[in-house]
Amino acid sequence: MTKNIPIIPTIIVVASVLTMIGLGIWQLGRADEKEALIASYSLAKDNTEAVAWPRTEEALEQSLFRRSELICDRVIDRRQTAGTSNKGTKGWAQIARCALDGGGEAEIALGWSRAPEGPQWAGGEVAGLIGPGPKLIADPPRAGLTPLAKPDPKDLPNNHLAYAGQWFFFALTALVIYFLALRKKRQDG
Repeated sequence: MTKNIPIIPTIIVVASVLTMIGLGIWQLGRADEKEALIASYSLAKDNTEAVAWPRTEEALEQSLFRRSELICDRVIDRRQTAGTSNKGTKGWAQIARCALDGGGEAEIALGWSRAPEGPQWAGGEVAGLIGPGPKLIADPPRAGLTPLAKPDPKDLPNNHLAYAGQWFFFALTALVIYFLALRKKRQDG
């Protein structure tokens, strides 16, 4: 019986399957972590106390969905992207990339418009909510624009359960293919 089982391919398949199962278990843990993070962001959006604009990755994680304010010293660039107004109408989010007072840069979602052409805006003080990106969603909007829909932590993807399922499926597929190959080898030989 053991003569028909190739040692090296078996070791490779077993190691691969164990790795895939490990990745699936890791993704299950990440799903729980992401759920907790989304729950904490949901609590944060109800906190009306303003925080400083985050300048590091750690500060960003603590600041998402909180109120903040900053001073845009000058507009470096402008762009438009698909956006939704606070009334649910689809249109354009007008985004400005700014040089900040004290150094650094930030993206500011100035507001919503029906047309892609954005208004002129030279910068200044802006308050709003810190959204993913990071991006400050101006509240109130600037440059005569309509308010954008507020960012919602429930919109953050939590695909980790699906990723875990994929890893477990890959492990099962590898085992099935391996056993089919062994069966074929026995039949042929």
